[in-house]
Amino acid sequence: MRYSRAFIPTVKEVPKDATMPSHVLMLRAGYARMVGAGIYELLPLGTRVLHKIERIIREEMDASGAEELLMPTFLPGDYFKESGRWDVYGATLLRIKDRKGGEYHLAPTHEEIITDLVRREVRSYKQLPLNLYQIQLKYRDEPRPRAGLLRCREFIMKDAYSFDVSEDKAIESYEQMRDTYHRIFQRLGLEYRIVEADSGAIGGSQSAEFQVLAQTGEDWIVACDACDYAANVEVAQAGRPDAASAAAEPAALEKVKTPEIRTIEEVVGFFGANTTAANTLKSLLYVAGEEVVLAIVRGDHEINEIGLARHLGVAEVLLASDAAVKEATGTEIGFVGPVEFRGRIIADPDAVAVPNAIAGASETPYHYKNVNHGRDFEAEVVSIRQAASGDPCPSCGGRLELYRGIEGGHIFVLGTHYSDKMNARFLDEDGKSKSIVMGCYGIGVSRLIAAVIEQHHDEQGIRWPVPVAPYEVIIIAIGKDEAPLARATEIYETLRAAGVEVLLDDRSERPGVKFKDADLLGIPVRITVGARGLEKGTIELKKRTDAESTEVPLDDAVSAARAALDELGG
Repeated sequence: MRYSRAFIPTVKEVPKDATMPSHVLMLRAGYARMVGAGIYELLPLGTRVLHKIERIIREEMDASGAEELLMPTFLPGDYFKESGRWDVYGATLLRIKDRKGGEYHLAPTHEEIITDLVRREVRSYKQLPLNLYQIQLKYRDEPRPRAGLLRCREFIMKDAYSFDVSEDKAIESYEQMRDTYHRIFQRLGLEYRIVEADSGAIGGSQSAEFQVLAQTGEDWIVACDACDYAANVEVAQAGRPDAASAAAEPAALEKVKTPEIRTIEEVVGFFGANTTAANTLKSLLYVAGEEVVLAIVRGDHEINEIGLARHLGVAEVLLASDAAVKEATGTEIGFVGPVEFRGRIIADPDAVAVPNAIAGASETPYHYKNVNHGRDFEAEVVSIRQAASGDPCPSCGGRLELYRGIEGGHIFVLGTHYSDKMNARFLDEDGKSKSIVMGCYGIGVSRLIAAVIEQHHDEQGIRWPVPVAPYEVIIIAIGKDEAPLARATEIYETLRAAGVEVLLDDRSERPGVKFKDADLLGIPVRITVGARGLEKGTIELKKRTDAESTEVPLDDAVSAARAALDELGG
């Protein structure tokens, strides 16, 4: 492609709400444009990257034995009602009524539709196992779409669904997909970790995320420095608290006036040098369905809301409003505590192990000193805190480290969660009717474009890995003479004939503009053809990941470019 004929609308300024590097660079480099909140159009360069990622995914999925199909995104509501997710998804589900009043929705995922297909077509164990996948648009009405392609209301996903005769066979399919995902993420040039995860609204008994490591990621994961344990903080478990810490003699309960002291930091400062956040209790009121509960963790810990919701048997928990806190406790936020709280209390093991803790007195403006579980309050003791750096590993006792990541893929063992509800059954070898055992496997295809950029960029722009780069080589002709462009065109045509994807910058722009645009676009290898180099019989070759260029004999330009691509993993 000649740059002069390509649609690459680069810009210098981007909207103020574009703060993630991938969001900024995709807009600046002309890969994408925003149509509305959480809705993006991919321009030609972005579409080329998308197709590269899709090709890698298809090749590995096909190699695994999965078969591709294509399901609709405009769906009757009856299927989600049959599975119970019509209400579970709540406002996230984009609902539509047709002209006759029928209830439809745009697909956020396709478990129900694929289950319906299989229950209509599969009758015997001889038709199993089966793995069907698609690369398709999905729709979710995100409450806060943000970060460009990382959190959209319309996005492209690869979703696959396995169907087996037993739980053991379903686990085999799950493991096969995990191996397939490893190959996909490795070919994409990504540094990632596979971590234990929450199944959420998808359901099922087991799931894992493929987290792309990035300092700008919106997810937090923990990983052990001594074993393979890794998990999203939403489900991660830390080692048990030191039982010796609870051996201190309980002191007398003491109420202390604490005007305008509401936060843990303010409490620590007020009570003096011998007090740390670990000596305090953090008490937060949550609404869980129709119930209001008090959740308690140690002052230096955070509540794992997904873990709390799981224990309470609800889809989600919401922090109570100021008015709800006042109604339930008679006090203001910042002074809530467990002593004399009349309601259900869920407390983390680390919290109940704190002797003589400081906690809110449920009276404004007071706190209690010397609060002890068992004497001053009773609670359901459940692990509800988020794991953090330095915590002991629950698997081996090693040290957990905290990382930020971007969820690139998620795999699930669904069991009979959907087949039971939707009567997807088969006849086994003995002629007995049994529920099909399912798994599902998703990859956020469009968000992987952004995830790759988050891992591969610098101050000048994007640094694409060769397998997903929109073009592998950019050739820049500089100078007003015709000779540089003529020789650049020769190299361009030779590389194209050799199967290399090339962008020829034939614009009448200053060299500095061309070099800056090449760095911004992130094409892996740059060849510069100029009048001075031609006088010496050389061109300049530079890898996007290198700081300096090297001189190469003109006759070796093509072979040098191919060698550079090979070195970069092309």
